[in-house]
Amino acid sequence: MDEGTIGRTLAEWGEKPFRARQIAEAKRAGARTWDDVTTLSKPLRQRLAAVGPLWSVTPDERLTSRDGTVKWRLMLGDGRLVEAVLIAHAQGRRTLCVSSQVGCALACRFCATGSMGFGRDLDANEIVEQGLIARHAAEQDGARLSNVVFMGMGEPMQNLPAVLEACAAFHAEEGLGISARSIAISTAGWVPGIEALSRHPLPVRLALSLHAADDQTRGRLMPINARYPIANVLAACRRYCDRTGRRVFIEYLLLDGVNDSAADARNLAALLRDGRFHVNLIEYNPTDGGYVASPVGRRETFVNALANAGIDASVRRSRGADVDAACGQLAARGPSPGPSGPVGPRRT
Repeated sequence: MDEGTIGRTLAEWGEKPFRARQIAEAKRAGARTWDDVTTLSKPLRQRLAAVGPLWSVTPDERLTSRDGTVKWRLMLGDGRLVEAVLIAHAQGRRTLCVSSQVGCALACRFCATGSMGFGRDLDANEIVEQGLIARHAAEQDGARLSNVVFMGMGEPMQNLPAVLEACAAFHAEEGLGISARSIAISTAGWVPGIEALSRHPLPVRLALSLHAADDQTRGRLMPINARYPIANVLAACRRYCDRTGRRVFIEYLLLDGVNDSAADARNLAALLRDGRFHVNLIEYNPTDGGYVASPVGRRETFVNALANAGIDASVRRSRGADVDAACGQLAARGPSPGPSGPVGPRRT
């Protein structure tokens, strides 16, 4: 059950408001069932269990990559599946790549999630519980959950009210206590969402999946470009920058022979010359899209061309590809093997 349902149920039963806080604290501490919430009396736990389960999201399978990346397949209350990924960094930091929808309606050609089609939006509680699961796993490894990125399954801007509610919970001290500037929302270019985010008071970061410097190429890769061409999307991003004072991260997937030439780099630089952007170059991870990752030499040429044009850029290394946990690979494929406890089977 989500916190709102729990609070309303307890209020209807005449329970004190602090009971809801006790339940939230128990979930943050790792309680998986009502029986684990030992701060409540047994009769109250039994009564709550008759209304619904403690969690809306149940870890169904856990896979661990050779590089330490963890991917969960998560079952929702209606039996649908989503995936979330926990990425390890130096100094004991962890980044959660969180999902906001079951599947995705935007059908980007290089993305496994896009091939699923759209299932439904997640509610805020289903998003927040991914964070609670990830934080507990990080703490078990002696690490801390320091960052959250909405770069998992779905287009966050099409589910923005729930996403922003989840961001507030991630940021709150009584939630996960994550700095708002350590939370990033990534969009394929849903302009109404960018506009709404630019007016929101919580200073989360914005990332734009651009992936091409001309409309023809981007349109082949990303059908959304027909509705919101590059000029429109970048204009919305500039308004975001002007209103918030924050730069936008440009996500750019390097595909061999598609968008990775020196000319492509120069065209990209021409679009981004005003200092409002930082480019994250992404290594392509194999999916059923039929594309091939840019070879190292072409990637280096691309990086150098951007640098020569005065554009800040970094290369995001692929993580978790051996368990289909890398960028663009999340698809929650296959039948569920059934619930398997708080972390599910661990494979390496």
